[in-house]
Amino acid sequence: MLEINAVNSRIWSKLGSRGSFGVAMHDLGKSVEEIILVTADLGVLTGLTRFMDSYPNKFINTGIAEQNMIGIAAGMAKEGHNVFATTYATFITMRSYEQVRLNLAYMNLNVTLVGSGSGLVMGLSGNSHYGIEDIALMRSLPGMVVLSPADGAEVIKSVYAAAAHPGPVYIRLTGGMNNPIVYTEEYDFQIGKSVKLKEGDDVTLFATGTMVHESLMAAQLLQEQGIEAAVVNMHTIKPLDRAAIEQACLSSKLIVTVEEHGVIGGLGSAVAEYKSTLASSPPQLLIGLPDYFGKMGEYAYLLEKYGLTGKKIAETVINKFKEIAK
Repeated sequence: MLEINAVNSRIWSKLGSRGSFGVAMHDLGKSVEEIILVTADLGVLTGLTRFMDSYPNKFINTGIAEQNMIGIAAGMAKEGHNVFATTYATFITMRSYEQVRLNLAYMNLNVTLVGSGSGLVMGLSGNSHYGIEDIALMRSLPGMVVLSPADGAEVIKSVYAAAAHPGPVYIRLTGGMNNPIVYTEEYDFQIGKSVKLKEGDDVTLFATGTMVHESLMAAQLLQEQGIEAAVVNMHTIKPLDRAAIEQACLSSKLIVTVEEHGVIGGLGSAVAEYKSTLASSPPQLLIGLPDYFGKMGEYAYLLEKYGLTGKKIAETVINKFKEIAK
């Protein structure tokens, strides 16, 4: 199993989430005999060149036929294989949704779906390639585990965890190459168990994917303004870490969810749904993508435009915190 350390973290950061996925799959190919990797014409672009070259008998390229890919993955799983299937997030979730629902979730098959280029990282490819509804779609499926790793190191952890999980999993890969580093040393990764990265009594920032690093940056800026913000990495959207939400509701004056996903149906909605069952809870601020289709643009520009940088997140939180303090 690959080890998280300062050197590896830098390498995985440079490779980005897709390249890190390829590294993890190559390592799994050496140790897990029953691994099968299926892709819809996205092998090279998903960092899988080494896997393809090393394990040609474990690799299937269906071509640009995402629905067929899910059917093949399901069939291989029925034959006892531990299957990973990957293509762009928008296609593996939307174009293949009926097949994922009936062939994987309904049959509870051992297939891990990996959505590449989720969020806004596809930039100039535009709305057809933005994966901004995938959490909402996948978490609504019974029995589907939804993972959203924070950086390259956590991509590695997510792949190992998914391979060991006996059922359908969706891994959402956000960010591009030179992804900001969150983890430089080993930590305990468990499906359904969040990781608190920073303590704070005023605000709790529940973040996922690329927004974990941005939320850590926001927490530093908030601290300079006298607001102590806890940061929790919600790498698992489903099953949700309810205990962490309960604890935050007891200790914080404001709950904030931050995600590179639409504000409807994502992490924010999942947290709000559970908060609504509690006898009392503080207000919640949902930070994510607005409920309309935006324009195409460079990735960094889009994050800035939609308020998903550390500075913008801090500004939004400060305004809300002042509002509830009145």
